Amino acid sequence: MYKVFRLLFIVLIVSSFDLNLGAQVSSSKTDSSSLFKAFANGDFKGKLRYYFMATDNELGLRDYYANAAGGNLRYETASFHGFKIAIGGSYVFNVLSSDLSADKSTSQPNRYEIGLFEMDGTSNRKVFARLEEAYVSYSWKNSTVKYGNQLINTPFINLQDGRMSPTAVEGLWLDLKPNSKFNLKGGYIHRVSPRGTNNWYYVNNSMGIYPVGVDEAGVKSKYTNQLSSRGLLIIEANWNFSKWLAFKFNDVMVDNIINTSMVQVDVAKRINDMNTLSFSLQGMRQDAINDGGNINEQLNYTDKGHKAFSYGARIQYNQMNWTHSLNFNRITNNGRYLMPREWGRDPFFTFLPRERNEGFGDVSALVAKSEFRKKYFKYTIGFGYIEMPDVLNYELNKYGMPSYTHLNLGVNYNFEKYLKGLNGELLITRKDRTGKTYDNNKYVINKVNMTLFNLVLNYTF
Repeated sequence: MYKVFRLLFIVLIVSSFDLNLGAQVSSSKTDSSSLFKAFANGDFKGKLRYYFMATDNELGLRDYYANAAGGNLRYETASFHGFKIAIGGSYVFNVLSSDLSADKSTSQPNRYEIGLFEMDGTSNRKVFARLEEAYVSYSWKNSTVKYGNQLINTPFINLQDGRMSPTAVEGLWLDLKPNSKFNLKGGYIHRVSPRGTNNWYYVNNSMGIYPVGVDEAGVKSKYTNQLSSRGLLIIEANWNFSKWLAFKFNDVMVDNIINTSMVQVDVAKRINDMNTLSFSLQGMRQDAINDGGNINEQLNYTDKGHKAFSYGARIQYNQMNWTHSLNFNRITNNGRYLMPREWGRDPFFTFLPRERNEGFGDVSALVAKSEFRKKYFKYTIGFGYIEMPDVLNYELNKYGMPSYTHLNLGVNYNFEKYLKGLNGELLITRKDRTGKTYDNNKYVINKVNMTLFNLVLNYTF
């Protein structure tokens, strides 16, 4: 079945250049009277994407750059007795890039630009196409159930689409909305196609495609293709008790490996018609399941008995076109917070694009963010101080990341009139070391004392 859907997606890519796309979009939400009309009145959508990325490392260390072009195509039938079929995927071309192989002086791999293409080395980094969506869905009232390849966005398993194509999953997904105040989501996932990869992997084999860091003894982790798991279960519940009080719960159980639970409470108060003040609290707990994926401690994802805890707070002020927030997060020294980077980005309030706190314990982060929106523009700024465990403290520092400061400057513009549908985004990231690196540049290159440039153009049709 997967091969059939993939063939159909390739046909969509080839034929899309000759189709009158605008004539194929239907806004009808009512059931089609026949299966033929369900297909004839379906939605055909797409996006063209160009991405330039460059890393300017500390003087004397290797720099990188990459140019990628591509996009995605998606077709979904109209409803037929509540059922829909969807198929879609992405295609990527390496237009012009530097050598993205590992730096010879430090033996450290390229970290950012390679994610525009493929991380798993299954293609030649010139061009690849990936099927991302191929599912059947059924909807009733305000609820939906889907089965197949699909895109989901949860606190721990999410699109993380800061490159050319997002992370996709395969399995059963349920979205229940019995009323306006309560939403329950969840499902069973048995395969994953991580961002920057060209294939689909069973859950246990999707862990370790990205760099694996070191184990608690300081030796390179060896859990890639060594873990045993039947998949993962996700439960996400959201209660909006009122306009000013909300509660969120999320649990991710990776069978035979690890369980992660998180709760969040949001309280808001309107100051006047234009100003709102809100306060949020967040807490997370992790526990190993059985032997952490493998009875052999040198091959497991985490040790038996592993525990990790995190808590955070955010205070946010909304004033007309402005949003300001002050954010704090603490991962305790009980153990590393672990979640495969192949699956998604961090859900913590202190998250800033182009860095994560996954793989670390004993972390304290303080981040200030501001956003200004006016007509077609959006400006963002974020600055944080992140105190990490010592890079030689392997029990709590999986990836050898020193303490650092993090500055993000971004601007986003939506074009109008003749260029309607075109969006441009510029993001500049600067990270500087504040912790010790013991004169070892493997703790510096692509991590700190560096500037990362991102320029993205999207045309949606």
